[in-house]
Amino acid sequence: MPDPRHPGDHARVRVLLVDDQELFRRGVSTVLSADTDLELVEVADGDEALRAVADHPPDVALIDVRMPGRSGVEVCAQVKAISPTTGIIMLTASDDESDLYESIRGGASGYLLKDGSTYDQVAEAVRLVAAGQSLISPSMATKLLEEFVQMSRGPVPQAALTARELQVLRLVARSLSNREIAAELFISENTVKNHIRNILEKLQLKSRMEAAMYAVRSKLIDEE
Repeated sequence: MPDPRHPGDHARVRVLLVDDQELFRRGVSTVLSADTDLELVEVADGDEALRAVADHPPDVALIDVRMPGRSGVEVCAQVKAISPTTGIIMLTASDDESDLYESIRGGASGYLLKDGSTYDQVAEAVRLVAAGQSLISPSMATKLLEEFVQMSRGPVPQAALTARELQVLRLVARSLSNREIAAELFISENTVKNHIRNILEKLQLKSRMEAAMYAVRSKLIDEE
C-alpha cells in the first residue's frame, strides 16, 4: 500500500496556508517546514490567497473558514475555479454544519476542526489530500452522514458515466487514493486523474468528497 506521507516521487508538494491568525500559522508552519517533501507559502487573507494561486497554483491549500473580508468558503470556491486540481482542506474553530456543507459544495476535500486537531494531524491531512484522499474531523463525520441520509431520500440526477468511470467512482467513494485506484484497476495514475476529472465534469461536481456523496446517494456502493 502506498505511503500517503510521501505522495510524490521526490516531487515537493506545494502547500498554501491561508489563515488570519498568526499564532496558528506559525504552529502549522513549524511542522510543515520540517518536512522536506513539502513547500509552504503563507498568506493572511483571501485576496492574498487568490493572488498566490494565480501566480503558482498549490497542490494543497489549507483555508480558514472564518476570515475578515472574503470568507474561507468563498475563497475555497474561487481557488477551485482558478486551479481545479488543488486539493483544499478547510480549517475551522466552529462545528457549524452549514460551514461544512458549503465547504464541500465549494470543492473542499477535507475539513478539520482546529480545536480537535494537532499541528501534526494537520500535516498528515496535507499528505493525505496530496495523495488524492479526502478526510473530515471525526466529530463532523456524524453530521455529514446525517446529510447523506437526507440526500438519499430525494431523486438522484443521472449522468452518462462510462463503465470505467463508474468503477473509479466506486473506489473514490471507498476513500482510495489515485495510486490505490490505479493499482486496483491496473491503469496509470494519470488515467485515474483523467477519469476523475471527467466524472466531476459530467456530474457537475467540484470535489472527490462531493463525488463520494453522489455515489452514496446513487447507491453505487451497494451495486458492487
